[in-house]
Amino acid sequence: MEKNKHIITILGSAGGVANGILSILNNSVQDEKDPIYHVMNNCVIHLIDHEQKEAIVYSLSYPHLKDKFIYHEFNLKDTELFKHHLKNTKTAVVIDLSWADTVEMLQCCDQLGVSYVNTALENTMIDENEELFEGFGLIERFRHLETHKDKLSNSTSIIGSGMNPGVVQWMALELLKTDPSENQPIGCYIVEHDNSFYKNKEMAKKNVIYTTWSPECFLDEAILSYPMFMKHRNPLFFYEKVYDLEFKVTLGNEQFYGCLMPHEEVYSLCKLYDMEGGFLYKVNDHTTNLIRTNIDDVDKLWDYEMKVLDPQDAALEGEDLVGVLLVYPDKERYMYNVLSNEAIFKKYKTNATYFQVSCGVYASLSVLLLDQLPKGAFYVDELLLKTENHYGDYLKYYMTDFVTGENQQTDGLLHQRMQNLRILNLDKK
Repeated sequence: MEKNKHIITILGSAGGVANGILSILNNSVQDEKDPIYHVMNNCVIHLIDHEQKEAIVYSLSYPHLKDKFIYHEFNLKDTELFKHHLKNTKTAVVIDLSWADTVEMLQCCDQLGVSYVNTALENTMIDENEELFEGFGLIERFRHLETHKDKLSNSTSIIGSGMNPGVVQWMALELLKTDPSENQPIGCYIVEHDNSFYKNKEMAKKNVIYTTWSPECFLDEAILSYPMFMKHRNPLFFYEKVYDLEFKVTLGNEQFYGCLMPHEEVYSLCKLYDMEGGFLYKVNDHTTNLIRTNIDDVDKLWDYEMKVLDPQDAALEGEDLVGVLLVYPDKERYMYNVLSNEAIFKKYKTNATYFQVSCGVYASLSVLLLDQLPKGAFYVDELLLKTENHYGDYLKYYMTDFVTGENQQTDGLLHQRMQNLRILNLDKK
């Protein structure tokens, strides 16, 4: 191996998020103005997956990176093999886009002084014992992580840097920066309206769950969890099914009703700031209707066919809107990014959702490669508040458009903007 090369290892390289970040890096290596252009032209990228794709697939998809790839196929549950890989390759940065146990991956990297970034919290023990943690999977993942997080002191790790979690914390802090100290928000809601679907509606089969990212992970939030929100820095839960409740969201002329689901960024942001917080999410009508049709027996949905809406399979229409809504006693302020599937596929051969996530990965990868950071493990909001970095500048190189605005009135806190559909349907009867 040549000396002085930047060695990057990507875990879960055969997945959808990996396709997005590799598409961005395939552009970085050609674009002299890209912040990490010089790094990418002097790097080696190790690709690890437990079911690896053929080398030709990577070469055709990312032609400007193909001479930088080295391929590996093994299960990351074998942490000794993973540590051997890190040592043997002299990996400097790990991009973890896998379902491997987050704490185990962090500990391996920390032992060897390897920088690390991921997009979400994974915990194999919870995944394998879902019935023990049913309803509370995410908060149990946090509980486990936080018993170890402060002990990670031999490397720099950025935890949860996709779109949400990730970019949305940057948006929230951008809005909060402009608030006078006496005018702090009482609520902060992460909001997402994803109406992506097949352009040809006949492509859709009746009892198939379609999402723009992992359907299994989506169902974890949508049917296996109780609706979670934060209040006075504590996680609280509605004893209701996620899809029995919906909450009004207004972003200027945009308006929708989203379901309240547990999410990493809500926990980390509202631990730092005393605001009510929640994640309000609306997906395509097909999947929404499928869940609501089976609301009295949602467990059967696990047996249904599941499919990611991949524009390489069939053309997609629609867009993914992700942002932040700050609530005050008499007004609301918002910031969001919205991307169309057609525009993103044309340039990056992925869907809008995966591209948004990949922008967050790219921003944190650039921070780890280019900025001087203290050692330790950081959520993105902590990274922005506690370190000197250029996360926002790197992010905006690929995520170029943000909509900001103000509503001159407010729909209030969660209990004021909530509709209980079960009760509404009973009233109609």
